[in-house]
Amino acid sequence: MKTVLFGATGTIGQRIAAELKGRGHAVETPRRDVLDPASIAKAAAGADALLSAYGPGMAGDVKTVVSAARALVEGARRAGVRRLVVVGGAGSLDIGGKELIDSPDFPASYRPIAQAHREALAVYRASGLDWTFYAPAALIEPGEKTGKYRTGEKSLIADAKGQSRISAEDYASAFVDEVETPRYAGKLATVAY
Repeated sequence: MKTVLFGATGTIGQRIAAELKGRGHAVETPRRDVLDPASIAKAAAGADALLSAYGPGMAGDVKTVVSAARALVEGARRAGVRRLVVVGGAGSLDIGGKELIDSPDFPASYRPIAQAHREALAVYRASGLDWTFYAPAALIEPGEKTGKYRTGEKSLIADAKGQSRISAEDYASAFVDEVETPRYAGKLATVAY
């Protein structure tokens, strides 16, 4: 499968790229502008799937998450690529009838990026593409690849102690599973232990 991955230099993107390569997929990691639909279309031409692990970084402008979503959708359309899988944000996941971002315990410092991901999700929902917004658990950090995790649609997944967590390595594995065998096309999906 030929894939094009934007955001391959970050913690999650590096692991997704490695997982794709490890499974024998062709993966291009363009240094093109993820905010420019023409650059995206050029990079995505002939690809089976367009992927994004783009994030603005700790000091970046969170609003670029929404701009990137618009550019990815338009770039995919121009390139004729129907499949779009993106690293989403856990703030959009449901916890008992409301989104995690709207809970009183949600950290204020993460609210701007979570809101940007929520707005980006709306862009994907309106795209008409075969998109998947793949949100990690509430806590994602580098760790081990165990191959043991649970996936689901729309709702935050937590363990028996109420903790929602995943290693970046297992997240990457689940993400590539979704690229290879779409189970959540047109949906908000998540993965956790």
